[in-house]
Amino acid sequence: MSALKKFAGQTAIYGISTVISRFLGFILTPFYIRIYSAKVYGIFTVMFSWASMLNAVLSFGMETTFFRYLSKYENDKQKVYDNTFLTIFALSAVFLTFSSLFAGDIAAWMQEGKRYNENYATYIRYFTWIIVADALAVIPFAKLRADGKPIRYSIIKFANILTFIGLNFFFILVVPAIITNQLPGESLVSGWYRENWVGYVFFSNLIASLLTLVLLIPELLQVRLKYDGKLLKEMFYYSLPVLVANMSFIINENLDKVFLGKLLPPDISETHVGIYGACAKLAVFLSIFIQAFRLGAEPFFFSYSKNKNSGETYARIMNYFVIAVCLIFVMLVANIELLKHFIKAGDDIQRALYWSGLKVVPVLLFGYVSLGIYVNLSIWYKLSDQTRYGLYISGIGALLTIVLNLIFIPEYSYMASAWISLTVYSIMMVFSYVWGQKNYPIPYNLKKNISYLLASAAIVFVSFVVFNRNLIIGNTLFIIFTLVTLYIERKEIIALLGSQSSKPQAQSPDDEH
Repeated sequence: MSALKKFAGQTAIYGISTVISRFLGFILTPFYIRIYSAKVYGIFTVMFSWASMLNAVLSFGMETTFFRYLSKYENDKQKVYDNTFLTIFALSAVFLTFSSLFAGDIAAWMQEGKRYNENYATYIRYFTWIIVADALAVIPFAKLRADGKPIRYSIIKFANILTFIGLNFFFILVVPAIITNQLPGESLVSGWYRENWVGYVFFSNLIASLLTLVLLIPELLQVRLKYDGKLLKEMFYYSLPVLVANMSFIINENLDKVFLGKLLPPDISETHVGIYGACAKLAVFLSIFIQAFRLGAEPFFFSYSKNKNSGETYARIMNYFVIAVCLIFVMLVANIELLKHFIKAGDDIQRALYWSGLKVVPVLLFGYVSLGIYVNLSIWYKLSDQTRYGLYISGIGALLTIVLNLIFIPEYSYMASAWISLTVYSIMMVFSYVWGQKNYPIPYNLKKNISYLLASAAIVFVSFVVFNRNLIIGNTLFIIFTLVTLYIERKEIIALLGSQSSKPQAQSPDDEH
């Protein structure tokens, strides 16, 4: 239990910082929606989708590889750090060169069949630098997690999001107010300011990403410009399947928005992308929990893998995780009538347009539940150096995502994307469990976990469909579900809260210093 308490403590720090950071970013959603139409909102939904996919390519699965090889090469951690960072640096340099040279051609391709927007080339250049800056920060951030420094990690993340938000408000609110009211400094900004230009959002992101790199200079200065070819080859074979696995997740998260922009008629495509992207933001709270869990879980799982009771510990963590995501799932759907006001547009027509997409939210949320379980399950092939199974599972997922979206988007638009996302994540979850139990058995409580999943899905159906999103009934069902869960898990909760803190059997990296 002491190991679980330590894991829970570090995950809580990552969780709090992630929740606050993502929530601060989330408050920009109603801000954007009041300023930009659904069509304009669709532009940066697509741009950020491309950025997410390219970030996965440039990181090349090296984050997971870094944690795995730290545990394998405990006496040569510097070599692991150098190899993983320099690999990403080399890929980023190539990407930066070609993207800068062909920004105009990329912009023309993205706008094919649509009304030409001369600003797209500028957007591409901004995002090229954003993607590179974010990629170069991956391994330094992983080092902070491995070294047990969640506070420093959180501070840098806070600085990033606060800079991003502050610059957004400056360009979209402060500068127009200075010009309109002829305040001091009006002559300095009126010459270059462009009203309601979405490019300011991207520029703000660029500055925030560059600031992050500046704050990571102490970690960057620890990199030695020295490759170990033999180790690099070994890392490559480990990380390539991880890259494909990561790409599958990114594809399923973002390619649907790209397909919506390409497969729907040009006159409605950007509007539908905007509606889908805005409503998908309501699922962000469950996504935050999964991200916070991953930040704490990955280094913990690797460092704890040599313990004799590691399998039982992983299974217990899965139990807690499933309970948590099911409760969050039910709670969010129960309160969707309140949450929808985060995507409240400025006029009745735009508001009705955005809210017409609310029906995708429960589907996307349950998809995140399946995704979170898959993330938890996937540790088996990472610990056993059988990452090829990650390639198989993610390859199936990516193929299904692409084929099903191509077939169903033209007829069913973003509703198809939501259901396909849920279907693919569920299939990946099942494959990972089945193959994992054959190759690296972990004693998961399958019956209990499935019971919680089915119960949460049934409650959400009753709340959202049968009672038409009624706040009182939805929250009553949530409270009942919570109380029943607490009663069922009372012995586990008492044991966890009552255990005495002690040093875990496996040292974490920070215990060595």
